[in-house]
Amino acid sequence: MDHSCAPVLEALAAYRETGQTPFTPPGHKQGRGADPRVRAVLGDAVFAHDVLAISGLDDRTSSHHVLERAQELMADAVGAEHTFFSTCGSSLSVKAAMLAVARPHQKLLIGRDVHKSVVSGLILSGVRPVWVDPQWDTGLHLAHPPSRAAFDEAFERHPDAEGALVTSPTPYGTCADLAGLAEVCHRRGKPLIVDEAWGAHLPFHPDLPTWAMDAGADVCVTSVHKMGSGLEQGSVFHLQGDRVDDKALKACADLLGTTSPSVLVYAALDGWRRQMVEHGRALYDDALARAEAVRARVDAIDGMRVHGRADFCGPGRAADLDTLQVIVDISALGTTGYRAGDWLREHHRINLHLCDHRRISAQLTHADDEETTGVLLDALRDLADHAEALRPASAVDVPGPAALRLEQAELPRDAFFGHTEQVPCEKAAGRVAAEMLTPYPPGIPAALPGERLTDGVLRYLRSGVEAGMVVPDAVDPEVRQVKVVAEPEDG
Repeated sequence: MDHSCAPVLEALAAYRETGQTPFTPPGHKQGRGADPRVRAVLGDAVFAHDVLAISGLDDRTSSHHVLERAQELMADAVGAEHTFFSTCGSSLSVKAAMLAVARPHQKLLIGRDVHKSVVSGLILSGVRPVWVDPQWDTGLHLAHPPSRAAFDEAFERHPDAEGALVTSPTPYGTCADLAGLAEVCHRRGKPLIVDEAWGAHLPFHPDLPTWAMDAGADVCVTSVHKMGSGLEQGSVFHLQGDRVDDKALKACADLLGTTSPSVLVYAALDGWRRQMVEHGRALYDDALARAEAVRARVDAIDGMRVHGRADFCGPGRAADLDTLQVIVDISALGTTGYRAGDWLREHHRINLHLCDHRRISAQLTHADDEETTGVLLDALRDLADHAEALRPASAVDVPGPAALRLEQAELPRDAFFGHTEQVPCEKAAGRVAAEMLTPYPPGIPAALPGERLTDGVLRYLRSGVEAGMVVPDAVDPEVRQVKVVAEPEDG
């Protein structure tokens, strides 16, 4: 296929060149109706290219197949059989994949370290989760993706499960044994869904971790806005094989998606594909080399430990690591990632990817250069020099793996939509959660609807909030009150 083409971008240019006059949404009419103060910030080009997909980018019957051709080019670029664009992020894409594989009350094996979007999919679908435990590093208090053996054992206990879903890479860059998981699923004729939101770049360089389609996954969801050159909400999901019907997958995406997709998001996805095909290898040659240099320089800063494959990969841990995620343990500085992240934003205007009770991380991409990494390194050195001002930091009571694993007492859907009440945090142990309680980032729920709360998890959340953790999806973000399923005597 001719990858010098960019069908969406070319159609947008043609729309402008032919001088079409819209009597359709969007109501700003190429920015003529937009407030000049808004245009001054966003720019005229945003409004000029914000057009309808139908009766705008393409004609009323989509006879030019603009989007279809762009999706076919994307599939060809990465070696998938079918590709679908989403302007609602991977949160929509992963829900569509779940709905296409399992119906209400059917079982789906799911790694318990999933993003909250998967839990949202369970609430919407009524699918019954069979949770597969991650691989816990008790020393680092960190979860890596579940092992092949854990999924195999789960299938042995639940042979009626419709398939499996795993997150890889994690927000920490650690990767599952996807080839092994695909074999476990396919031996039973079941599909494997991979939430590869952090791995859109993986197909474009051999030194990056193996991407899901090459490993044999059936459906792969990628967030191009995370590690690629897409606009926010730009997501792509890929399909191969016949274990998931492409028409069913598309229908599920249509069911969940907007009827007014952003052509701007489509255009960025289209342009990113062309950029990667033509220049991706060279761009990631540079990015990977730069990342290695940055990792070595950060690791040389007193009080900072950059985690690499020696820490994260091997038996009982992850299968691989994306080294563009620079994960830095700062516990030796005597402070938390929460305080360090806030200090860096205030004093150096640095916005970090992830902060937790002992770590900070910087996400590098093909867009970084010597200037941006120089700003990062200077800021981290200054952080180390001022660490005393960030002490003492409030301690976070992180439970062990057994205490973090909660009983799934009800289906997530039943608990979320059932009769509920709010109770004080100190009285919530033993009650069934009716909401997600999610430290964010990374967006992995510590408790989700239908799980029975324990003192250990509640202490973790409350001590985390006091230390600077953000729990944005809770009814009470301070977690002083918790939404739970009402008990029978409460009506």
